[in-house]
Amino acid sequence: MKHFAAIALLAATVCLAQTPASTSPGPTGLPDAQTDSQAPPPAASITVRSSLVVVPALVRTKSGQLVYTLKANDFILTDDGIEQPLHLEQDTGDQPLALVIVVETGGSGAAHLEQYRNLGPLLDNLVGNIEHKVAVVGFDSTPTLLHGFTPNLEFITHSLNTLDAGDKQAAVLDAIVFSVDMLSKQPTTYRRAILLLSETADQGSHTSLTGALHAISDTNTTIYSVGFKTTQSEIGHEASKLQSDDPGPEHGCFSRDYGTDANGKPIPPPESRATQNFDCFAELLPPLRLAKMAEIAARNALRHNISESVAHLTGGEYFKFKDVKTLDHDLFTISNHIPNRYVLSFHPQSPAPGFHSIVLKLRDSPYLSAEARNGYWVNADEGTSTPQP
Repeated sequence: MKHFAAIALLAATVCLAQTPASTSPGPTGLPDAQTDSQAPPPAASITVRSSLVVVPALVRTKSGQLVYTLKANDFILTDDGIEQPLHLEQDTGDQPLALVIVVETGGSGAAHLEQYRNLGPLLDNLVGNIEHKVAVVGFDSTPTLLHGFTPNLEFITHSLNTLDAGDKQAAVLDAIVFSVDMLSKQPTTYRRAILLLSETADQGSHTSLTGALHAISDTNTTIYSVGFKTTQSEIGHEASKLQSDDPGPEHGCFSRDYGTDANGKPIPPPESRATQNFDCFAELLPPLRLAKMAEIAARNALRHNISESVAHLTGGEYFKFKDVKTLDHDLFTISNHIPNRYVLSFHPQSPAPGFHSIVLKLRDSPYLSAEARNGYWVNADEGTSTPQP
């Protein structure tokens, strides 16, 4: 059976800029990084213009062997609890790939830079024999484009071999949003992927959890991450800084602003945010309730392990960093899995604005497991008008 590869989430009607990053040679003979790469990461402004949702899926046996023989009716996919008719794409193995390698150079990442050198041969395996373009982004307190998109892997290897240590921060979310925005400007005929080499907790991002969730789940980008553990004290300290609350509509149930009473005094919200969320869920209809619960769960997951969470959100894979030997093995595994995914697609029956929860299961296959993205985002100007508390 021919190998499968992830195709674009958006149909041909997606309105995305398609100008690739500059790869003109600089004074050293290597393509220059963009001059504005030091600027703060762009806001999450990617817009879905199509009702087509694409869900790449990896199917394995309990022993880890890949399975290639399934049909569309072997899968069951629900969107906010509602089962969707599925279509299985065919013959996508030759689709070109746009890949951004995102490397933490600051924080705890500075101690690992030497271990990323000499990865050139593994990059050949990672992109395979298909048309490709690869870029490198380094980040500490700020994401920086170290090398623009190029098909020349020697340039990419040189960038990885000459990484410099950054400051003490590790703005993981900012770097991801920065890279997703770069990929959004690539032609929609390219499948898009990020290889993230970072610690598991954010330190210093300006992007909110909701903004990051929106950006990550609003595109077809698949994220493969290799993460090294952030200490528990750092996780608790830095996670508390992240802007995690989505206030919702003014004076709404999920808002912390309940308006004023008859005497003009502010109405206090519940003491516990968790209690408020629980009370608000009870007011939502089942599909919206599931979607809101999934959105809050996704944001909370980003607070505790970004590397693992973004992989699950996008249908990629997460690996724990141990040493150079396991890194080589993990990258080899990723290179094998990228082109061997089933590519399922569906048209949402109820495209309400906001985050949608996707659950993919196998029909009558208890000995197999399926891994796929677990959500996508619909902007308010594209979904059906559905009032929310």
